[in-house]
Amino acid sequence: MNVDQLVLDLLGRQGEIVDDLCTFLRMPSVSPDPAFAEGMRDAQTFLVNRLKRMGLSDVQLLDGGGHPAVYGAWNGAPGRPTILIYGHYDVMPPDPLDKWVSPPFEPTIRDGKLYARGASDVKGSTVIALHAVEAFLRLCGSCPVNIKFFLEGEEESGSASLREIARRYAPLLVADGMISADGGRASPAFPTINIGCRGLVELECSIRTADRDLHSGRYGGAVRNAAHEMAKIIASLHDKDGAIAIPGLLMALPKVSANARAETARFPFDDAAFVNDVEARVHGEHGFSVREQVTLRPALDVNGMWAGYTGVGTKTVIPSTAHAKLSLRTVHGQDPDQVSDILKAHLRAVCPPDVELLIHGLGTSSRAFNLPTGHPLVLAAKKVLSDATGQEPVLVRLGASVPITVIFQELFGIQTLMFGFALPDEDIHAPNEFFRLASFTEGLSAWPRLLAQLGEHSVDEFRSMAVAAERVPV
Repeated sequence: MNVDQLVLDLLGRQGEIVDDLCTFLRMPSVSPDPAFAEGMRDAQTFLVNRLKRMGLSDVQLLDGGGHPAVYGAWNGAPGRPTILIYGHYDVMPPDPLDKWVSPPFEPTIRDGKLYARGASDVKGSTVIALHAVEAFLRLCGSCPVNIKFFLEGEEESGSASLREIARRYAPLLVADGMISADGGRASPAFPTINIGCRGLVELECSIRTADRDLHSGRYGGAVRNAAHEMAKIIASLHDKDGAIAIPGLLMALPKVSANARAETARFPFDDAAFVNDVEARVHGEHGFSVREQVTLRPALDVNGMWAGYTGVGTKTVIPSTAHAKLSLRTVHGQDPDQVSDILKAHLRAVCPPDVELLIHGLGTSSRAFNLPTGHPLVLAAKKVLSDATGQEPVLVRLGASVPITVIFQELFGIQTLMFGFALPDEDIHAPNEFFRLASFTEGLSAWPRLLAQLGEHSVDEFRSMAVAAERVPV
């Protein structure tokens, strides 16, 4: 059976496959909230049973001290590349529940869209990948490449135990390349291929100006106010136009290449509409388009800031403590540890010497990711998407971060192609998340063809590109 016949079989069974997805979506696998522990276990059991029914071997849970990952392998293509397929079974909390039109864990189809928490991020694309591999094994008795599934359970809660899982089970996870079901398409109108994403550093800082909150009538005008001091510290992070005002964070950056700017310009993008759609105001680094600002340049943001009394009514106090959470989206060429040190040094320098400052990291930092455009993963995706659409795919970068791409590059020397079929408007992490049934159709058609194309490349082609991303300027 050729791949076209296999795709026709999948498309003929799409209703059955959507039902399979709905079963998965009914499991409230919310990793950040311990109250959903049963839903997490149900999702693990669902995936373990699914991989076993497909005929995969060594199916097991990979425990790193948190929510385990689900693993299974098929090694029946000796001499062919080994592809690790990544997805995650955990989802974000459904709150606020009163904003959902239909219950978040009761999948509902309306106007060609499947509504449920996790439908877009990322159970829909994960199920597509599972059924693409299952179709090869069921109909052909083999797959064009060796397959390993790694389905994470903590992506939505910071991947806290991902490195530990990778350390404990390294021999199982070695591969020639990885395809991620996470990381969707940039546009419904034309094909795109993600070739990179920004990295992430997170910090929290706290200041103290007195041993307790003070009465503003008794002390006002005579002592430091922690809220005022924090406001001045935060104001020092950017210039009046919104560009980062910490020289050390930008000085070591390589110049953005003409090729990267030209490729970014190929992506049809309306700067004004992008900002106006969320009723925001343009504010950022001069000399770069909005699209370049959110993909090719670093971004430093305050994610939360609080001090004093914020309840109902008034409470005339002078806050003694103030707090802020900061995130820095890094770009290619920035080392997370180095930029974290630079940011900490700046906070210490602008904090008055008689104000106590505490700084600590949050979550797991990650480098920016860069996939070489000549990698077999990119070449195969270009072929599949151009054949399907008649258009040359546009190479794009994500402004967000996908830590596993860099972690597996560092630990195993493998590159990742993000080949999800979610679209930007599908309200991920928000009420009424949905996944288009049309995207489901496109994914069931594209995934088998991608695996077939990858089978045309040799192991040596993959290995020769294993570390090329570190040498490619952006």
